[in-house]
Amino acid sequence: MKIIIGSKNPAKITAVKNVFPLDSNIVSLDSPSGVRAQPFSDEETIQGAINRARHALREGNGEIGIGLEGGVQETSYGLLICNWGAIITNELEDPIIAGGARFLLPPEIAVRLRNGEELGPVMDDYSKKENVRKHEGAVGIFTNGFINRMDMFTHVMKMLVGQYEYKMRH
Repeated sequence: MKIIIGSKNPAKITAVKNVFPLDSNIVSLDSPSGVRAQPFSDEETIQGAINRARHALREGNGEIGIGLEGGVQETSYGLLICNWGAIITNELEDPIIAGGARFLLPPEIAVRLRNGEELGPVMDDYSKKENVRKHEGAVGIFTNGFINRMDMFTHVMKMLVGQYEYKMRH
């Protein structure tokens, strides 16, 4: 089975590899999200994941297209980080979607995002590290390493693949 992930981000690629059998043919493509660089709602983040999965399936000529997208969601408590994933196949009419962990971003990060900055560069600046989004992610920084970005997306991938397997059997 050829599985195409619509991202070149190592944390996302590892999350996909963590869930599929070792002998799976997993290919990564740089797929556009079709949404803002910093998605600012669940709806926009879900749409970004679906768009990446659609593009991956179409351009990669596989059986499964996967999109994983990180975003933020405004609440009355503050700005929450969110992450969503989608699986698109030629067999199923509708995308399979699943979301993952959420937590409040510190106010000093949230204000920068509300002013138009993207979380990845803000986290690089805040943590004095490079490419935080490709490694531990904001979740790794703010959970003191208990959860990293790959763990967060692996959780989403388990929910996606579980739903996919269920639908294929029923």
